[in-house]
Amino acid sequence: MDAVAAARRINHLVLRVRDLDRSVAFYGHYLGLTEAFPRYGGGMAFLRATGSANNHDLALLQAEAGAPERPEGAPGLVHLAFEVGTLEELAAARRAFVADGIFDREFDHGATKSVYGWDPDGNNVEVMWMLPPARWGEWATRTPDRLPLDLDAEIRTNATSIG
Repeated sequence: MDAVAAARRINHLVLRVRDLDRSVAFYGHYLGLTEAFPRYGGGMAFLRATGSANNHDLALLQAEAGAPERPEGAPGLVHLAFEVGTLEELAAARRAFVADGIFDREFDHGATKSVYGWDPDGNNVEVMWMLPPARWGEWATRTPDRLPLDLDAEIRTNATSIG
């Protein structure tokens, strides 16, 4: 089937949140996202990642009071993934998630190494580091595995092989 349009990449995501200030603080604290410009009508914040070429990477929209919870297992967003530049940053995210009681899980997906936590609204947030494409090997054409992650070993291995 021919595509109607050829998407190049995901540009931004929009999340409806229960407490806009709390969510802005969460994404700022754990991922370094900053408000890109003044809030829209006081009920929507636009966040940008450090060094991003996007106008904004994540928009947060204040939910109406009493908005219903999404039922567990309902269709919709499974997780958000944010890429970091170093394994040390990934390790720092894991330490913070664990210390703050929001850690969920971690995996070695082959080409990516990932740590997962929960945002204030119960959205699963993945912080991931990606091998340089030249080192993807079989992972360039293979479905990612969910292998145990040995982050200390990855840091030792990749400190000497990437540079």
